[in-house]
Amino acid sequence: MSNSACCFVFLGLLSGSGVLAEPIKVAPANPHYYFYQGKPILLITSAEHYGAVINRDFDYVAYLDALQAHGLNYTRFYPGAMFEPAGKFMAGNTLGPKPGSLVVPWARSDTPGYRLGGNRFDLDRWDPAYFARFRDFLAQAGRRGIFVEICFFNSQYEDTWPLSPLQAGNNIQGAGRCDWRAAQTLKESDLVGRQDAYVRKLTQEANSFDNVILEICDEPGHIGTGFDLSGPWVAHLADVVLETERSLPKKHLLAQEVDGPLGGPVDFAADPRFTVIVGQYIWGHDQGEMGGMKGLDFKYKDNKPIELNETGYFPLWYAGDKVADSRVEGWEFIVGGGAAFNHLNGLFTVENPAGKTPENERVLRALSNLRRFMEGFEYVRMAPDKGFLVSGASAPEFHRALGEPGKQYALYIHHSSEKVGGSYTVVPGDYREKLVVKLPPGRYHAEWVDPETGSVRSSEELTHEGGNRTLKTPAYKIDIALKIKRVL
Repeated sequence: MSNSACCFVFLGLLSGSGVLAEPIKVAPANPHYYFYQGKPILLITSAEHYGAVINRDFDYVAYLDALQAHGLNYTRFYPGAMFEPAGKFMAGNTLGPKPGSLVVPWARSDTPGYRLGGNRFDLDRWDPAYFARFRDFLAQAGRRGIFVEICFFNSQYEDTWPLSPLQAGNNIQGAGRCDWRAAQTLKESDLVGRQDAYVRKLTQEANSFDNVILEICDEPGHIGTGFDLSGPWVAHLADVVLETERSLPKKHLLAQEVDGPLGGPVDFAADPRFTVIVGQYIWGHDQGEMGGMKGLDFKYKDNKPIELNETGYFPLWYAGDKVADSRVEGWEFIVGGGAAFNHLNGLFTVENPAGKTPENERVLRALSNLRRFMEGFEYVRMAPDKGFLVSGASAPEFHRALGEPGKQYALYIHHSSEKVGGSYTVVPGDYREKLVVKLPPGRYHAEWVDPETGSVRSSEELTHEGGNRTLKTPAYKIDIALKIKRVL
């Protein structure tokens, strides 16, 4: 064997072992999905409130073990530019660490006066302890098959900006002399330079990890900054990421939430710099986040993965059967063509990092069932099929379907009302329906699946001549899923 042939074989073995692995990317066969280590992959989770790295008290290994045990493979975190007062929203909020438990990218100076106690930050020096924790979190997640979205910023609020190391009173350089509404704009060049350095450093530190997606900012415009000011700031930071990775070995996906009106200053869905489209909550409105479902309806045409990467804060922002409310939004989004779903879960706390409660077990199991349901299809061959369900579902109902014409179909139906504020409230009943679906001629196997338990409720073989076909659902209380595959 020649030396060149030996080299080729050796490189092939390294590639198969993962040594030459590349980061998660867009699926070549279908740009609406992700692809990793030679296979398409969906990202589905119920995750903590973004404080896993900055909160020293949080046992992230126990947390990641809990996700892995339930077959969930996705989490997000904020790296330190923005965090919340302890106890904001609910007790146990991981994004609100105790003052002595806070660790951020910047080292402390010798000058006292940080608002939460201790010395101010020195923005010219990085904290090695923080980056050791940062890298270990990414590594621990990777060992468990969990992908991490690093969201550099969230919109500042009136109560968060005074705590940020980037605010003038908290650092010895005096950077960040603006108020919270201008903190994430291009108005103050010195502050922007510090934000650039922060994004550049985090991008560099994450570069060697394949289980990473980079994200610029949650809700950048509608909280107080304004879309006209936040849009150019987001675009500027995207350029910082791309320029930083240009000289680095690996290139990562870059995500951004559509905030405000579609087509507005913070709608980067069609911008080639961004590879992932982000929606939050189920529908959204023109003055705030684009909901995930709205993203499926209006942004699918941009041919990128669409994420619903933040729901209402469970259990605080849900009503009635909160577990079922959470289940139906995940199932509808993913069966509708979404690439990633993150249920925001307040049951993961410092005191209970694995989120061990009976209701959380039900939440995690339902999302695990969703992943298994979808992995029963060649979903990269499928696309949203708005004509598949012709009629028959009882109001109030929402449904989504995916199809590969004549070969495979997925349908999900739930009975809910939409809560103003971005979540569903399920409407339980005694549902047994005759659904009319549209199918090409052929022989098919059909299964009705219970999303809560993952069990097959009933199945049948179909020989169909084409056109409309009536199918009877089993009795169900809230939601039901249908899997149809052609019998060859």
